[in-house]
Amino acid sequence: MKALIFGANGQDGCYLHALLQEQGVVVIGASRSGDWVRADVASWSDVEALIEKHQPDFVFHLAANSTTRHSALYENHATICTGALNILEAVKTHCPASKVFLSGSGVQFENRGEPISERDAFKASSSYALARIHSVYAARYYRSLGLKVYVGYLFHHDSPRRQEHHVSQMIAGAVKRIAQGSREILELGDVSVQKEWGFAGDIMTGIWTLVQQDEVFEATIGTGLAYSIEEWLQECFALTGKNWRDYVRLREGFTPEYSRLICDPATIRSLGWAPTVSFSNLARMMVLGNNS
Repeated sequence: MKALIFGANGQDGCYLHALLQEQGVVVIGASRSGDWVRADVASWSDVEALIEKHQPDFVFHLAANSTTRHSALYENHATICTGALNILEAVKTHCPASKVFLSGSGVQFENRGEPISERDAFKASSSYALARIHSVYAARYYRSLGLKVYVGYLFHHDSPRRQEHHVSQMIAGAVKRIAQGSREILELGDVSVQKEWGFAGDIMTGIWTLVQQDEVFEATIGTGLAYSIEEWLQECFALTGKNWRDYVRLREGFTPEYSRLICDPATIRSLGWAPTVSFSNLARMMVLGNNS
């Protein structure tokens, strides 16, 4: 078997690459950066050339700039929407038996604070959500043309590979520096916000589980367990014996995008998948560097 991963240089791409290699799959990683095949998923010529050349059994679209800022509107559209269309049309043209996976996100749904499933309604609450919604309808259209196109709606997940601007890694990085003598103060917004804290490696296993069958084509993939940012602070700082309140300043007047974002993972669990890394173990992994 052969797989092509767009967005191979990101956190998810790295973990999926490792997982597929363990499964004996020949992997071609494509990215605009890193030690991979240089390709831009928003470029039709790049995408068509790779798919026509390699004839992959699986194509994974993981490329995205994970920001909901409106200023990223056109970048999100190009990478997520145009990228999805490029992949789907190239697969339809050159290897229609291939399976295609497109990443979705928990933030593209209407969120009332209750567990979200793949059956719930979308809401274009940001430029990022808009792009994700667009790509799902592209998936459904090409599915109607006979392609096997899967969408996994991913909820918050982390790893030691997470970039520093994400709050989980921002906190973990600060804890490590403070443990080494730094006197920095970490400035945060609303620490009562609750989200999932899954391990990226587990979520990639969920994706692989989804594309191994031909009955379910869309599923929310996450732990289904919500923890607050304050709980993450407590967990991380406790590993160094320190009180987080001594090192954190809260911004006044901060308005979060949501107060709680959590999934209902019943569908993906029905296919035999379950997460293996707990909230506490993820904190240990990111602060102490264990099992990264």
